Order: sequence, then C-alpha cells, then structure tokens
Amino acid sequence: MSIQSQNEAEIRHILGIDFGTAKVGLAMADSELKIASAYKTLENNKDLLDNLAEIIRANEIDMIIFGTTEYNGQADDKMKFGKQIEQKLGIKVEYQSEMFTTKMAENNLIERGLKNVKRFDDQEAARIILQEWLDKKFGA
Repeated sequence: MSIQSQNEAEIRHILGIDFGTAKVGLAMADSELKIASAYKTLENNKDLLDNLAEIIRANEIDMIIFGTTEYNGQADDKMKFGKQIEQKLGIKVEYQSEMFTTKMAENNLIERGLKNVKRFDDQEAARIILQEWLDKKFGA
C-alpha cells in the first residue's frame, strides 16, 4: 500500500446537521482539511432519512455531527433522530452543543452581503456547528 493510499484511508468525511422542524441544514468537512463548508438545506419531511442516506452514500460520509440544544425538549427530538440515523444508516453520530447558531449564521450571511438570508441560514448554522466540533476535536 502506498503512503498516499494509506493517508486517503484515514480521511474521515464528516456531515454536520442543524436539525429544525421545517428545514435541516447540512455542512461537510473532512478530518484532513478541518474546514467546514455549508452544503445544502433539506426539507424536514417524510423523505428526510432517505435524502440523508443518499447524500451520505454519494459523499462517502462516515461520521455525523448533530447540533443539539437544551431547551424546549428539542434536544430529545434531535437525539432521537440522531439515534435513528445511527441505527438505520450505520453511521457514527456525535453531538455538538449549539447556542445561537442560527443568529450567528444570519449575521455571517449579512456580512457577506448575501441576499435572501433565510434560504441559506440553516446550512450556514450547520457549518458553524461542524466547525466548532472540528476546532474542539482537532484544536483551533
């Protein structure tokens, strides 16, 4: 096995999720670059798990970072969905505490001069969640 193929085998493709009742923001990173990028926003509907499964397969995701909060019982719903992903898709799920990520996401998008901020704020929030996890895991 060459050095390059050994290194490629070690790269972990990571999906960040900002789970909301209407929309689910997604971000991606790999453990080599350690930089999260906003990916897309999905509708939170009956096809969500199937849509996630397709994205996970297509992007060779082997770990998910799920943003969680501690208020209004939402953490329970998020943990339940995270466990469902683990069981049905066989993907390791870790949780990253998120506070005010949607507000931070909106501010970031406004600072960049982006129009229609609400269209992109979920995926930007997922990017923030994933980047915070990467910084904590691998050092900022």
